[in-house]
Amino acid sequence: MKKLLFHQYEYGSDNYGVLIHDPQSKATACVDVGDATKAISALEEKKWSLTDIWITHHHPDHTDGLKELKIKTGAFVYGPKIVSQHIEGLDIQLTQDDQFVFAKQIVKIIHTPGHTTDMINFYLPSQNILFSGDTLFALGCGRLFEGTPFMMWESLQKLMRLPEKTIVYCSHEYTLANAYFSLSIDPSNELLKDRVKSIESLRKANIPTIPTELKVELDTNPFLRAANAQIRENLNMRNNSDAEVFEKIRTLKDNF
Repeated sequence: MKKLLFHQYEYGSDNYGVLIHDPQSKATACVDVGDATKAISALEEKKWSLTDIWITHHHPDHTDGLKELKIKTGAFVYGPKIVSQHIEGLDIQLTQDDQFVFAKQIVKIIHTPGHTTDMINFYLPSQNILFSGDTLFALGCGRLFEGTPFMMWESLQKLMRLPEKTIVYCSHEYTLANAYFSLSIDPSNELLKDRVKSIESLRKANIPTIPTELKVELDTNPFLRAANAQIRENLNMRNNSDAEVFEKIRTLKDNF
């Protein structure tokens, strides 16, 4: 299977956008458009012409530049089925188990309500790539602005079932803060402690910590480790459900 090219760029205070490019067909997609100017600069830097825009959810830091970028490029816009808030400019609305073709590659939609109720992830199985929006972060998960803890836990379990080698592009550079919180929940995790040191070095050098790998998240991200016996012991929740443990971890992070 041919390999696509990926170019991550920064915008706002901590957002990431990603360009996806097929050298053969010249098709190019942009994941989320919080800033049209930054997206256009990234396209010009790579000398790629935009054909597609993929929107994960309705929040302004993911959609503010959508109208401008669509007008300037004529790109076709894929986005979530309208649940909580309308998104102007979508050409097609997608939800769980929908799929489409980009550069002869299947793109599968995973609906992950929690952060928002319309949140979708774009998954390219042939490339082992997931664009998780604000659902799964490196060592974190999205705040629950619209969904419930149970809803988010169900959503994260969908992602946890993907192949462990899946590369995850999320939408924010929250990793260092998430790392320090993770240590407060799971202080004896040696893999986590080693990862925190690596993250500190990367951020000191202003190097992105994104993308990450699902296997690394399964080993170190407390939001995916509600079943872990040591975390349950640390939280005095030995006999609670995984969803209840997740809810406790989310509450603790909100107040960290």
